[in-house]
Amino acid sequence: MKISVTKAAKEWSISRTTIYQKINDGELSRTSDKKIDTSEMLRVFGEPVSKKRTEQSVNTTHKTCFNSQGVQERSELKHQLELEKLKNEHLRQQVSAQKDLIENYQKQIDQLQNNLEKANASIHDFTQIRLLEFKRFEILNEPRSEQNDNTLTANSSTTEKKKKWWVFGKL
Repeated sequence: MKISVTKAAKEWSISRTTIYQKINDGELSRTSDKKIDTSEMLRVFGEPVSKKRTEQSVNTTHKTCFNSQGVQERSELKHQLELEKLKNEHLRQQVSAQKDLIENYQKQIDQLQNNLEKANASIHDFTQIRLLEFKRFEILNEPRSEQNDNTLTANSSTTEKKKKWWVFGKL
């Protein structure tokens, strides 16, 4: 038997909003004509309250207490379920935030590694240049043979300029 959402809400003594939430969550299905099969309502919400009321009037006091305890336990379980759903959603959000944070840190690490590689390359280039300058300086300051002395006196002004330049370059 198929019933409307409004009739189902009245019979089961629950709000229409709750029914729509169950439909949206996929816990409860309805037909293409927007009706809900009573078997679906029984599956999700149990016996309707209107039936329970009728049974309670017929049954003994003991059964009445038992039914009311069952209803109370079921409502407590529903409440606990809702709390657990909220906790799960909160945990999902925290996990997502942590993943975003990790991703951000990984990007920062990548940027720092690139900067470090560039700095190391610059340091390497700088040391190579300084090493070449040092070797040139050593060549210019090597002890020279007498044959080279004659040649040097002719070019002494050039050598002195180079020596001064190297001295200036070291400061």
